[in-house]
Amino acid sequence: MNQITTAIADLEIGDPTFRGGLTVFPLLAKETSDLDYLLLGDGLREDRVTVREVSMGGSIPDLEVENRADRPLLIVDGEELVGAKQNRVANLTLLLPAGKTTMIPVSCVEQGRWSYDSPGFQVTDRMHFASGRAERYASVQQSMRSEGTRRSDQGRVWSSIDDKAMAMDAPSETGAMSEIFERHATALDDYVREVEATPDQLGAIFAVAGGNYGLDLFDRHATLAAFLPRLVRSYGVDALERRSEGDTAAPASAARKFLDRLRAGSFDGHPAVGLGRDVGIVAERAIGGALLVDETIVHLTGFSNSRAGSGEREGERVYANYHQRRDILRRRHAS
Repeated sequence: MNQITTAIADLEIGDPTFRGGLTVFPLLAKETSDLDYLLLGDGLREDRVTVREVSMGGSIPDLEVENRADRPLLIVDGEELVGAKQNRVANLTLLLPAGKTTMIPVSCVEQGRWSYDSPGFQVTDRMHFASGRAERYASVQQSMRSEGTRRSDQGRVWSSIDDKAMAMDAPSETGAMSEIFERHATALDDYVREVEATPDQLGAIFAVAGGNYGLDLFDRHATLAAFLPRLVRSYGVDALERRSEGDTAAPASAARKFLDRLRAGSFDGHPAVGLGRDVGIVAERAIGGALLVDETIVHLTGFSNSRAGSGEREGERVYANYHQRRDILRRRHAS
């Protein structure tokens, strides 16, 4: 995919920001796209978009999005939707056509609730935390390659939330991922205040203590600016868990090597849900993917997380019952 390899090669890595186990490198480029689209949060606030269950009974891996606007609607991988029968996150980035209703693939991030608390969904200032996002993304890519679907390993999504909640002392009666962010809101806001979008910034590389890297790159400066606080919180959750007093900023050379590994990866394309094409990337110790619309990279994401890089975690550690899984984790934590 020449568009992706060229875009990565042309990126300039700016001066990093470091705080508490998290290094953020701005990715700079002057050229932006002329695609005209609506962000999900704006569409919901302006009542031009409705997100709801697919039926009164609901379906865990699917939601229905009605876009009444006269522009396509952008939904970004990992965006959290709260309400209806249980909270969800988007399984990948989508650009949904104007004036249409589309069924989208999602994952549940609140295992212990299956009852309505509102008719529809709203977005939050959170995204799937980075390590969980990487694992989910790997399973979605595997599903796309092997079955032509965009399903996640839902059992692994639930268990990774349980693991994170236990590690970060953020229990929730419904297994809600949101409790992790709310429990550590002050510390996460401190990360956000340290990282501001710079002129010409289209993306960022995030380096978490322990050597895991992540990448998000958008087609427009305004889109990056809108999502940067949520991305910082996403990676901040992992940094809070892993940081130590001896942490130092990650070197720019390592960030560049991560970019180079993604650029050297293998690519496979599939028609997207909505507009454009989904492109999967498999690279050395890394995975990634992009949404391409009319030759424009709307969103490119990548992860160097070793678990995500294997791409072979389908079916591992699946626990269908949240309370059983929670009890196992509590016994492990007490031992």
